[in-house]
Amino acid sequence: MRYIDPHIHCSSRTTDDYERMAEAGIVAVIEPAFWLGQPRSNAGSYHDYFSSLVGFERFRAAQFGIKHYCTIGLNAKEANNERLAEEVLDMLPLFLAKENVVAVGEIGFDDMTAAEERALRVQLDLAKELDLPVMIHTPHRNKKRGTYRSMDIIEEHGVAPHMVVIDHNNEETAKEVLDRGYWAAFTIYPKTKMGNQRMVEIVKQYGSDRIIVDSSADWGISDPLAVTKTASLMLSQGIADEDVQLTCYKNAIDAYNQSGQFNEADWLEPTPIDEQKLFEGNSVLRGQRPDSPPSQENEIIS
Repeated sequence: MRYIDPHIHCSSRTTDDYERMAEAGIVAVIEPAFWLGQPRSNAGSYHDYFSSLVGFERFRAAQFGIKHYCTIGLNAKEANNERLAEEVLDMLPLFLAKENVVAVGEIGFDDMTAAEERALRVQLDLAKELDLPVMIHTPHRNKKRGTYRSMDIIEEHGVAPHMVVIDHNNEETAKEVLDRGYWAAFTIYPKTKMGNQRMVEIVKQYGSDRIIVDSSADWGISDPLAVTKTASLMLSQGIADEDVQLTCYKNAIDAYNQSGQFNEADWLEPTPIDEQKLFEGNSVLRGQRPDSPPSQENEIIS
């Protein structure tokens, strides 16, 4: 079975993660623009970060047989630095036009501030202008209020629900998001957002229509195999193969292929891995000869 993780912060993960993901059947990932874990000091930091999402990280994933896509946007937390936010909003059109960018995101609310709402509105208009899908981050605090408010604003701006993935849902928000016609994504994130047994119950209750499973794995305690582990748990508890395929693979394609950039043929007919290939003079190898195993004396023995 093939899987897609449509929300994972690959830049914060290791090559070991890419190897394990590929072995588990993950064929494609979407990496949303994210925050660093500490405040950025200047707009140039964003420019370099966005460049890495459409550049080196895409190359790095390909070296493990995984197709990498991304979303570009000013996230809610960093929207509160209003001076930098203005500069970042100005640079978004440049990066949203890049190859393999499949949505504006992740955008939305964190603390429900006026600055966050302004950034959300500006980016919704940009998504509408460019005819791109939107990935919405819902807040960890005031989840229900933030989710409902996000949908109200989306509708004020005339963005069609089928163009929007509302992410980080839970039992409190699922019904309203689905009833209003949006894609409902659920983050399987240990100890905080949602465990995979809860995800099984969501699918049992609501079915698989417009429901998407992701990991949101990042630099925190998280699991890059959350999608595949959730799929296995669903199957073990009697959920049909078709429903597992929809929630862990096909629905993500249908949602993000609306960008014209997320095509199944990209990984069904992949370019062979070429370890001799470089990205601006760099590779994922560290002195190792391409396509050769490490010398015995340099192996790490477990």
